[in-house]
Amino acid sequence: MKQPIQETSEKRQKLLDKINQTDKIKTLTEKQKEQLAEEIREEIIHTVSKTGGHLASNLGVVELTIALHSVFDTPKDKIIWDVGHQTYVHKIVTGRREKMPTLRQLHGIAGFPKAKESEYDCFDTGHSSTSISAALGMARARDLQQKDYHVVAVIGDGALTGGMALEALDDAGNSKTRLIVVLNDNEMSISKNVGGISRFLTRIRTKRFYKKSNNFIRKILEYIPKFGPFVIQLARKVKYSLKQLMLPNMFFEDLGFKYLGPVDGHDIERVEWILNLAKKEKEPVVVHMITKKGKGYEPAEKNPDQFHATSSFDIITGEPIKKKAKDYSQVFGEALIELAKENKKIVAITAAMADGTGLSKFKQIFPSRFFDVGIAEQHALTMAAGMAKEGLIPVVPIYSSFYQRAFDQVIHDICLQNLPVIMCVDRAGIVGQDGETHQGIFDLSFFSMIPNLTVMAPKDFQELEAMLSFAVNLRKTSSHSIPKRRRRRKV
Repeated sequence: MKQPIQETSEKRQKLLDKINQTDKIKTLTEKQKEQLAEEIREEIIHTVSKTGGHLASNLGVVELTIALHSVFDTPKDKIIWDVGHQTYVHKIVTGRREKMPTLRQLHGIAGFPKAKESEYDCFDTGHSSTSISAALGMARARDLQQKDYHVVAVIGDGALTGGMALEALDDAGNSKTRLIVVLNDNEMSISKNVGGISRFLTRIRTKRFYKKSNNFIRKILEYIPKFGPFVIQLARKVKYSLKQLMLPNMFFEDLGFKYLGPVDGHDIERVEWILNLAKKEKEPVVVHMITKKGKGYEPAEKNPDQFHATSSFDIITGEPIKKKAKDYSQVFGEALIELAKENKKIVAITAAMADGTGLSKFKQIFPSRFFDVGIAEQHALTMAAGMAKEGLIPVVPIYSSFYQRAFDQVIHDICLQNLPVIMCVDRAGIVGQDGETHQGIFDLSFFSMIPNLTVMAPKDFQELEAMLSFAVNLRKTSSHSIPKRRRRRKV
């Protein structure tokens, strides 16, 4: 695969330089939009290679973002980006290209949507699975106030595993409120997706209506004068009608949604076509896009989890400029493995963050004692409570800001029953680059008043190892407290 060039050509620079607001995109031809996609992809690679940031997810939504701003009238029409770390393209085409070199820096541009930053960012997002709820709220407010605009929620297949997203789908489908949910399906959250939702989407994907054979036939027909384009349009309509009958889309339709797709999310023309179909519907719609995380940059395509959130790196090799030093997550993972070798009752649970919380090696060594529940922190902790009730020693490392999502489970399901669950809080304290949605500064306040909870915070690696060992063995001598170990990010 061709690597991105170091310098963009003058011709390409001129096209990107013209796009400082979304209305400019609407004037471009399909070929120009494809060229714009290449330029934006190169721009993001060059920027993130210097600043660090979320690379793979943004490279995967370049064409989708261009199509969204071509079809919808933003900022009047509202686009809510779930999680929000895939909005670099959105920021570039909404007048913030010049600020991109300040990405994730003090007083610089945020790595997530911020309403105070631009009117195009209609809702702040930093945690997953919130977009459909927010979009439904906006759509209902629009209808009550008798206004007329579209509301679009863009959510990844990983975020769809979150309970809040499923609750919102259930409510939205039942409501019959005019709403568009764009499902950006790249088969990943941060790590490879797991669970029933992932398997369901895989079944849809395997109906390869969007395979390369379609593009091959289409190219041949385009060379037929006069009749070629007509045949293409007719075949597209017939294929779309048959696909709607044959695909296993019952899940969404049973909830009350109109299901459209799947389509190749990197084919701008096809994406625009199906989004225009969705605009005509008067009921809630799910539009299913198939994209590739890391698209257009070979190292990110091969290792999308490594390039989910990356530090500065060498563009040619993809290697980080600064080698990562040993940190608390790594020390935690290694210490847990040693303890698990001695105690077969130890199990590890992650909410789609095995790499980020140091559990990758544990997963390899003890696959039957490792559980990835997807983006579902509430479920992870209550499941841990069930395991502890039956005599296991569950260890649950979750980022501090994500533990906020399972506050009730900590109290109701674990602490009030006095169950020996080891809750490990990663990324505690100040996490500067990702902004306020990821700061781990509230955990001590909401954990400190909970009964039956022992809170420990190590000052160094040695204390971390000692505290983890203490937590594992505490249940042997006492049933009146639940250990919790708090880890700090090395800054």
